[in-house]
Amino acid sequence: MTPDRAPVRILVCDDHAVVRAGLLALLDSAPDIEVVAEAGTGEEALALATKLTPDVVLMDLQLGEGIDGVETTRRLTSASGTSPHVLVLTTYDTDADITRAVEAGATGYLLKAERPDELFAAIHAAAEGRPALSAPVAGRVMAHLRRPRPTLTDRERDILAQLARGIGNRDIARALYISEATVKTHLRRIYGKLGVDTRAGAVAVAKEQRLLP
Repeated sequence: MTPDRAPVRILVCDDHAVVRAGLLALLDSAPDIEVVAEAGTGEEALALATKLTPDVVLMDLQLGEGIDGVETTRRLTSASGTSPHVLVLTTYDTDADITRAVEAGATGYLLKAERPDELFAAIHAAAEGRPALSAPVAGRVMAHLRRPRPTLTDRERDILAQLARGIGNRDIARALYISEATVKTHLRRIYGKLGVDTRAGAVAVAKEQRLLP
């Protein structure tokens, strides 16, 4: 650790004990990073962050039971008082995952395949509030920004609006006076235009692209 710089205080959140152990061993080798706690669930991470006020939370996206990494990130970054920066560390790099994490307030998005020195650099960047992205993620973000805004039909927008309300296919069909099969057909087209494969992903991208009222 350099004499004039305090270590970055880290909370590691990952639902796999073996992965956490590996991360803790790796981070322990960095002289200017201090792991203050580890969590296996989003709920545990929220409680520990409130108690210990880390500088950065290293967050996995998929956390098994309970709230996922995106919702945990949202709650961490929107909490009153001093909020930690969240650096996502995951194996998932789809447009929908990246969009959801960034919209939830994540400062950075790193893939688990990164080299240790890249991880250390990203942690320090996140601690200072600077964006930190893996090269493949940065490439996807740039491609996404360059991509023309998708054009949706009025019906597709109607269905997206219903999705945003958390309504299932059957109720969407009833609300719009169409069949469930037609709803599914529209959903496939919506997913294709937005480059996603889930309902949550479609809503996240639609919000990011301001396709919803």
